[in-house]
Amino acid sequence: MGDRRQARELALQILFSFDMDKVDPDESLEAFCTNNEEKLTQGVEPFFMDLVKGVRENQPKIDALLNTYSKNWKISRMPVVDRNIMRIAIFEFLKHTDIPCSVTINEAVEIGKKYGTRDSGSFINGVLDRIKSLEGFE
Repeated sequence: MGDRRQARELALQILFSFDMDKVDPDESLEAFCTNNEEKLTQGVEPFFMDLVKGVRENQPKIDALLNTYSKNWKISRMPVVDRNIMRIAIFEFLKHTDIPCSVTINEAVEIGKKYGTRDSGSFINGVLDRIKSLEGFE
């Protein structure tokens, strides 16, 4: 597994935890990093931290995009895994313009298939593609 995929999967895990446990994010992040020290290599940790902190700092804007473009789905009703995968991807759209949107979407779909439900891949693909197209991300 590549460093960026590893970073995305680890970011999903901690963001899922923030969403479910309603714990102090800073303490939880510190404990998570300690418990996953072997996975957070020099190639993984910087991108992981950027994703986690970036999603947290930009969550109102990210969630507004999700609410706008997810037809018939309120963000609160989305599966927790799916919404956090999409939050990561939307953050990449916004702040990592060096990563092509098609790569970001593909990564999100693959992670959705691995961690989500049977329908996660197509749901994630549809919402992210709509955001990419209608918001003008390339």
